[in-house]
Amino acid sequence: MLRNGRNLVCLLLFLGFSSSGALNDPHPELSDQELFWGSDQYDFSIVLRAGDLQCYWHFAHFGESFYLHFMVQLVTGVALDRHLSVTVNAPSGLIVGQVDDASGQVALSVKETGFYQMCFSNFHNRFGSMQVFLNFGVYYEGQKDIEKQKEEEKKKKEQDMKQINSTLSFIEDSSSRLQRFVFHMWRHYNYERMRRGADFYLLQSNSTYVSSWSVLQSLVIITAGYLQLCCLKRLFSSRPAEGDKPRC
Repeated sequence: MLRNGRNLVCLLLFLGFSSSGALNDPHPELSDQELFWGSDQYDFSIVLRAGDLQCYWHFAHFGESFYLHFMVQLVTGVALDRHLSVTVNAPSGLIVGQVDDASGQVALSVKETGFYQMCFSNFHNRFGSMQVFLNFGVYYEGQKDIEKQKEEEKKKKEQDMKQINSTLSFIEDSSSRLQRFVFHMWRHYNYERMRRGADFYLLQSNSTYVSSWSVLQSLVIITAGYLQLCCLKRLFSSRPAEGDKPRC
């Protein structure tokens, strides 16, 4: 009975391990373009500690436009430096963008399809952390193949029905143009929002600095006045003899 029980346990373990193998391809019927293709953008804040390094990846196809905006909003600690080291690496490992400043942007035309790496290093500050606002993504503009397909479709539609096609093509062009303008307006608005956030944190830190120094100077002035009063009192303090008048 004991041997049969051990054999049964071994059989169950073997079946369990064989059926719970790792799935290398979660969607084998889909290609990488169907999984990752899409115009998207992200904006969020991160906190980098002293000497910290954080990296993020974003997928981009050949012919797209990749952009990255960043701005240091708040720096805390000792020996503060607002400079941030930013590098953008292509899927092959080549550095395609590098900035070392408190704010900046990296814009490039994608030449390789794959994941682009964005690394943010706070090596300038050994005793202080910083809060950084990020805005990055990809967008599509001026692709030749898509333009050719649109021209061919326009010609076919014009041959079939001229009036309806002209109206639809005008609406399509206007909507795509409006969408592109709105997207670029959103990018500029997001950059201005980052700048306003950085100004707010700078004003807040300056207010705290001025208040603390004002309190310290007030304490120094009060202490100095008290010490002067004590010194003057000691000049006039004496022990006169009986019947004598006090004198300095």
